[in-house]
Amino acid sequence: ALLGWAILSLNPNAIVTLSDGAHSMREALHLRSEDSLRFIGEQFGTQTFGPLFGQAFGWIVGIVFLFLLVSAANTAIVAMIGLLYMMARDHEMPPVFTQLNRHGVPRLPILIAVGLPVIVIIATANFTALAGLYAIGVVGAITVNLGSCAFNRALPVKLHDRVLFGVTFVILFLVEITLAHTKTDALQFVLAVLGVGMVLRTWTQKRSGITTLTVTRQVAEMVSPTLAASMQPRMQEGQRIMVAARGITPVLSYALDEAQLRKASLYVAFVKEVAVYYGGPVRGRARWQDDSEANAILSLMLKLGCERDIPVMPVYAMSDDPAATILDLAATIGVDFLMIGTSHRLTLTNLLRGNVVTNIAAQLPDTIRLIIYG
Repeated sequence: ALLGWAILSLNPNAIVTLSDGAHSMREALHLRSEDSLRFIGEQFGTQTFGPLFGQAFGWIVGIVFLFLLVSAANTAIVAMIGLLYMMARDHEMPPVFTQLNRHGVPRLPILIAVGLPVIVIIATANFTALAGLYAIGVVGAITVNLGSCAFNRALPVKLHDRVLFGVTFVILFLVEITLAHTKTDALQFVLAVLGVGMVLRTWTQKRSGITTLTVTRQVAEMVSPTLAASMQPRMQEGQRIMVAARGITPVLSYALDEAQLRKASLYVAFVKEVAVYYGGPVRGRARWQDDSEANAILSLMLKLGCERDIPVMPVYAMSDDPAATILDLAATIGVDFLMIGTSHRLTLTNLLRGNVVTNIAAQLPDTIRLIIYG
């Protein structure tokens, strides 16, 4: 509304000088449609304080809206990553969508969330077509949400709110139908995205009854009929040691040696970092057997512990804050020693997200002794 008010406040018959010559205000708005906000800022600044201020104010408006668009794009990318990850976790998308990189971000969803908009921008001929895609997508998403709130009887929504949702849904539904009728290219794009999504969902649910697990020979050799028996707790009189595992590192061997010397129980904690927003709540209890990396490490520790007569208890968790989770596990179990390896994060990652070792050392209770190995 404010943008329309600002445009209508300009004199349509005024003469404006652009790079290619003089034009009327109406023609200039059409020629500068792709950066209309900056153009409007230039015109109001020029009419108020002069041409130099108008040019500077136009740059300021352009830079401000650049950062706003970057923020909006970041929010959309993060939301799409979370949506694809959540759907894959709910068996609505292929399981490959749940595979995470070293920073806890899903590999394939981030490629789709970043790559698809880039392809759309490159393939779109003009700004008007992009505006059509944006309009039909945003209006459609809001329409679906309002319709779900209005017609879902399970939601605890009051009657007057439900009626308001329903009326708004009808209005936006008519707007969506109008956009679909007038913006055929945008309609084709939306139908293509929905079609691909439905095909992937159908294919995933069709294969949901088939479980295929591919492991290396080393991991396969760790699995034996006595594995279940070796996982039973064998509590002894003595201390409790927890080691935070992140790969096959020397700290695991050191923890086994200490547990054997002290005749202590060894808790091997594997915290999988999941840096996914809008991922929805975790359903059920996370199982380390379903995580290939955790399965390899914890199975190896169980095997080595069985060979050396050390009671080894695997502890598995998924978290977006590994340091806080490790601290919570150590305090809950009541360990006497917490062993962690040195951090191998990059300098930039340490700067942005913090060093796990430093965070644990700063918050660890005095009753738990911290051993940093490496």
